[in-house]
This record gives sequence, structure tokens and C-alpha cells, in this order.
Amino acid sequence: MPFTDRRDFFSASLAATTTGLAATTTGITLAQKQQPIRVVVWDERQPQQKEAYDNFLGNHIAGYLRQQSGIEVTSVSPEDDERGISPAYLRTCDVLVWWGHVRQAEITPQMAKPIIQRIKEGSLALIALHSAHWATPFVEAMYERTRTDALKALNQQGAPVEITYVDPPKRYSVPKFEDRPTPFTEIRKSPDGSIKAKVFLPWCCFPAYRNDGKPSQVRVLKPEHPIVRGLPKQFELPQTEMYCETFHVPEPDEVILEERWASGEWFRSGCLWNIGKGKVFYLRPGHETFPIFKNNHILQILQNAVRWLAPKAG
Repeated sequence: MPFTDRRDFFSASLAATTTGLAATTTGITLAQKQQPIRVVVWDERQPQQKEAYDNFLGNHIAGYLRQQSGIEVTSVSPEDDERGISPAYLRTCDVLVWWGHVRQAEITPQMAKPIIQRIKEGSLALIALHSAHWATPFVEAMYERTRTDALKALNQQGAPVEITYVDPPKRYSVPKFEDRPTPFTEIRKSPDGSIKAKVFLPWCCFPAYRNDGKPSQVRVLKPEHPIVRGLPKQFELPQTEMYCETFHVPEPDEVILEERWASGEWFRSGCLWNIGKGKVFYLRPGHETFPIFKNNHILQILQNAVRWLAPKAG
């Protein structure tokens, strides 16, 4: 019988091998399939978390993920080696889940470089939770995506380009509603045809927030996406902090979730970006004093995201 493709030939070749070789090959294949997803949960472990979590927010997330088949979890904090991001923790990590709030500056851009490099290489994915919009790995990933987008657009101009990157006014400041959404690019063409461009890096923040614990409605915008598999089209979070658009970040490749409040605010609450060969996912719902990560829907999103974002073998 003729072979229709290489897979048919490969299957026939396997069948023709000795029993011992076939058993060995099968054993290797099963071992590969059983390779666990290795997750590191990084959490500041603020004392305020005790209002909602007996053993810190990050440990609660780690405990849930650890109960799921095929997932290995390490829970770390800034008190651990090299602020919790030492190679001992991250060398074999597939997915890094990050909760940060008041200690963001303890992780410098230089310290985050190995994380960004691995994301670009496609060997690590990042999940940033709620106030981790200001976490250094998330901010540096958004800067990297901005630079990539700007270079791609400016190279299409067909002329020599000089690029200057402009930081936000202050790293942890809040934009106003009237501020132009960042990132954006200003272009000036010289008489000789060359181009000077200013690329304004993203603020990675938004103009308003309200920590009053009022409920939000979470809407699934892409029900076919693996990250929201098993979720209803809409569900309520009884208590959460409000964030209000505009979220100053590069345009996401996919917006999977949206959140709305009765008072009229809304937010893109589940966003996905490609950074080189890797991915970054931002999940907005949260605040350390509300039991957001005890909500079954939020936990399902986290488990789905870990499984889907984990770099695939081969």
C-alpha cells in the first residue's frame, strides 16, 4: 500500500522494528508525554493578604495548581535567593506566575533581563496578575513588544531611521484620562529624507482605580480560546478592585476577557501578547484583600492558561 505522507511511513517503520526496540521507543514517548509543566509562583506575600488568605495569596495559587495533574509548582517570594528569581528557581520553569504590588522596584530591569530573554526565545511564559501590571518583568516585556512593533513599522518607511525611546514621566505614576494612550510614535522627516522617531514607551497603568470591593461582571469575549475553556459566557466577582481604561499597553494580540462595573467603568481584563517566540498573559481581577483566587472561574482560567502557555516540547 503506498504511503500517503511521512507519518504513514514512520508508523510502518516502527511496526517493523524488533519488539525490544518498539518497547523502548514507546517508553520514551510515554515519558515525554508525562513531562510535567513546571510553574513558579512569585508573590510579595504582603501581610494584608491575611485578610483573604491564611497562607498568602501566592501559596494559595500554588496549592491549587499543585493539585492539578501534570503540574509541578514552586512558590517563591522576594525573601528567597536573588529576590526569588535565581536560576535555581527559573532554570527549568515553563510558566512564571507573578503577583506584585508594593515591592515592584526591588526587581530591577537588569534583574528581569534573563526572564525577558527566555520569553523571547519561547522557553518561558509569563502570567501577570492584577497589580503586576507594574511588575518589572511585565513592564519590560511590554517595552520589548513596543520596540519590536516600532522597528517593524519604521522599517517600512524605506528611509534611514534614528529612534529615541522615551520613558513614561515616572515609572510608578498614574496617567490622566486626557493623556495620550501609550505607546505611540512621533515621526519627523528631515529634508535629506531621513527620519527621526520618538517612541513613547507604555505607562503600563490606567487613569483610575477604586478599591471599594464592589462587584464586577466578567465577560468571555473569545469562548473558543483554550484559556477560557469550561467557563460560562459571563460571571460575577462579588468583590474586586476596579481598574478603568485606558490601559496604557501595546495593543494585545488577543483580548479574551472584559470586565464591567455597574458604575460604568470597563477594562480589558484578559490580554495576551506575543513577545518574540513566547507569550505574556495579563489577568486583571484581584486585590490582595479580596478572595479572588478562591473563585472557581478564576482558578480555572489560571489552570487553563498554565497548560496552554507552557512551551510545547519539540
